[in-house]
Amino acid sequence: MHIHSRYQACIDACNACAVACSACLAACLKEDDVKKMQRCIALDTDCAAICSLAANAMARDSEMARHFCRVCSEVCLACAHECSQHSHDHCQRCADACKQCAKACQAVVN
Repeated sequence: MHIHSRYQACIDACNACAVACSACLAACLKEDDVKKMQRCIALDTDCAAICSLAANAMARDSEMARHFCRVCSEVCLACAHECSQHSHDHCQRCADACKQCAKACQAVVN
């Protein structure tokens, strides 16, 4: 059994969320009214970063993995809330990925 196998579902959710957030922020930068998307872009950036950090911590079986997952869940929920307020497909996909990641991180924390 791999050290990180107990975290595999959460690692997968974090990686998928990081990719969705990166895609969303890139798409937001191409929108006609970029200024309107500033908060979305900022949260996408933060969310992609914490998701990658949490996934890497779990892969290393870091003693801090649960702490990173707690913060990751909070950031994902904030990002999901922001993205869900925009009608763009990329924002809706990001919101869905963020919700799934928050749920997976909460399972690790609890």
